[in-house]
Amino acid sequence: MIRSILILAVALCGISSAGVVTAGEAEKLIQLPPASLARWYKPANERQVWLHNMFKLRRELQAVSEYIALEDGPRLAKWAERLVGHYRRIGEMVPEWRDELEFQVTDELRQAAASADFRRAAKAVRKLGLSCRSCHREYRTTAALLYRTPDFGKVRVEESETLEELTYKQLMGRLSLLLNRVKIASEDERKSTALASLDELGRRLEDLGQSCAQCHQDEVPKQRILGEEGRGKLAAVRQGLEAGDAKAAGRGLGELAVYTCARCHGVHRTLYDIRRELEP
Repeated sequence: MIRSILILAVALCGISSAGVVTAGEAEKLIQLPPASLARWYKPANERQVWLHNMFKLRRELQAVSEYIALEDGPRLAKWAERLVGHYRRIGEMVPEWRDELEFQVTDELRQAAASADFRRAAKAVRKLGLSCRSCHREYRTTAALLYRTPDFGKVRVEESETLEELTYKQLMGRLSLLLNRVKIASEDERKSTALASLDELGRRLEDLGQSCAQCHQDEVPKQRILGEEGRGKLAAVRQGLEAGDAKAAGRGLGELAVYTCARCHGVHRTLYDIRRELEP
């Protein structure tokens, strides 16, 4: 399946007074993997079967290459047999790719390894390596985006006061509104509004932190973004607001936005947005 993405090279082409790109438009075609590949990733599969098969192939290619260099016939035959088996597994898991696989090359490798023909085995390994790189060039990035990027559209966050379940989009909208309200109220000397909004912002960030466990098995990723340092940024904003120092409050708010919001977006949002664009 091919999906077309239009890239506007604004920096190179310029924009007319009407806001229309005048030249230099470029179109890039992105190759998406067959839908059957999804069966071998979570959540469709309990284990990351496809990834484990790839990891085994990488290890086996390395072992075969090393034993060719060492001219160790018995160990070469052992690892070549494993390599051939896991390579053929690709066609079993994704039938659409079966015709693209180099089965003749794997047969050559098996025969060369069995007869300790190291020169012939090396030639076969090089061909297999080229085959792997070609497939990775076309599909590895899009497969990772589609099947290894969290689907935040399915995540729900429980609001601590009302126990209402919010979508990520709803919660993010609320966080943005509160962040800006603190800034606006601080500049306009509406201290009570700024402080109340800051308190709610803190509660909503705590609610957000509870959702991390839906993907992460431990607290470490959450603490990097929503841990003590993030709470310290909130405390700095409060200190500026209570002192009536709009400049200090604004600086603290900016640090909070960079440390918490931008940091989380840099890890999660860009990948998720691209995933949504790639999904059928």
